[in-house]
Amino acid sequence: MFARFTFLLLLISNCCFAQKMEWWTHARFGMFIHFGLYAEAARHEWVKNYERLTNEEYQIYFDQFNPDLFNPKEWARQAKAAGMKYAVLTTKHHEGFCLFDSRYTDYKSTNTPIRRDLVKEFVAAFRAEGIKIGFYYSLLDWHHPDFTIDNHHPQRPANDTAYARLNKGRDMEKYRQYMRNQITELLTQYGKIDILWLDFSYPGAHGKGKDDWGSLALLKMIRKLQPNIIVDNRLDLGGVPDGADFATPEQVKPEELKSNYDGLPFETCQTFSGSWGYYRDEDTWKTNVQLLTLLITSVSKSGNLILNVGPTARGVFDYRATRALDSIGQWMHFNDRAIYNCQQAPGDYQAPAHSLLTYNPSSKRLYIHLMEYAGAKLVLKGYKGKVKYAQFLHDASEIKRVENGEDLVLMLPEKKPPFTVPVIELML
Repeated sequence: MFARFTFLLLLISNCCFAQKMEWWTHARFGMFIHFGLYAEAARHEWVKNYERLTNEEYQIYFDQFNPDLFNPKEWARQAKAAGMKYAVLTTKHHEGFCLFDSRYTDYKSTNTPIRRDLVKEFVAAFRAEGIKIGFYYSLLDWHHPDFTIDNHHPQRPANDTAYARLNKGRDMEKYRQYMRNQITELLTQYGKIDILWLDFSYPGAHGKGKDDWGSLALLKMIRKLQPNIIVDNRLDLGGVPDGADFATPEQVKPEELKSNYDGLPFETCQTFSGSWGYYRDEDTWKTNVQLLTLLITSVSKSGNLILNVGPTARGVFDYRATRALDSIGQWMHFNDRAIYNCQQAPGDYQAPAHSLLTYNPSSKRLYIHLMEYAGAKLVLKGYKGKVKYAQFLHDASEIKRVENGEDLVLMLPEKKPPFTVPVIELML
């Protein structure tokens, strides 16, 4: 009897989890936005850490913060045009600066020359476009006087024995309460929030993990305030039931992605270049092929892609980001059916060479993404009798097919269709 009861509880829990995650699973593609004082330095969002800047040295960016071209309606328009279904904004990054009007600090956008609650405007603009809302909140805070100096802090010492002296008078319990207060503000003053992206844990010597953040109590509070919110896996609660809703492989290569991480679905977080915040002189920007490969590979393994934009200090997307978003949007406009509500293909469908498969279980359609286009014939091994109709997705033009033994042969045109990655739609 006890075993049966436990099984029923597990079944109910799994059903509730699937229901909560349904929109996220359907969406597959989101926008990350890293925006803060570091945009003015324009040389990486960790500039305060890398250059070991003190609060006094960093203050100039607070005093000058005035993104006069900030227009979240335009951000939302660009995200929607690119095919993104949700967006996550850095409400507070490691530097400690808040883009919202928090009662618990003076270190916020409403006290800078712009004098506006940027989070409030972000929420209104993205909601108006039908885009789900996510908040990023850094567990770290290099500005707060009670956040203890650790191995990631800008004022970290060279000698391990110096930590105790540097942390004299700092009180992590006061900081934990500050963090709880601010997260409560974010989850009670801006309506329904769909995702909370907490970042990040680094347990070990002179690091911080679940005990330092009070992660169990914090997550319990979050789920009470917003019962349907989706929370990432960076609270250091691995192995704790309901300790996270999705995994966050960061900046990994497409071929390194897995179908799940310790039983969790994944969202890979990626940048256009090598930085999350605006970096004026950084030039290792991904090509359209690389970005589409990330998106398609993620979906082919039943995961999501969240792609980051780092606005300039004037509050607009860098021209390189705009160009990349436009290119993705052109592809998504004609091929998004192969992304939304899609997942890993059933095991009895083998991907042809140089291609990736995605599958929509609702429509029972299989999508072949031609990562390299050879033209002529495409042999689908073992597909005999499984396909009712084949067409290119971008224009619904028929692709003729013939059976050859147990295989199905698609007769493709010699000339590649005018898309970076052409997609074939198979009605099964």
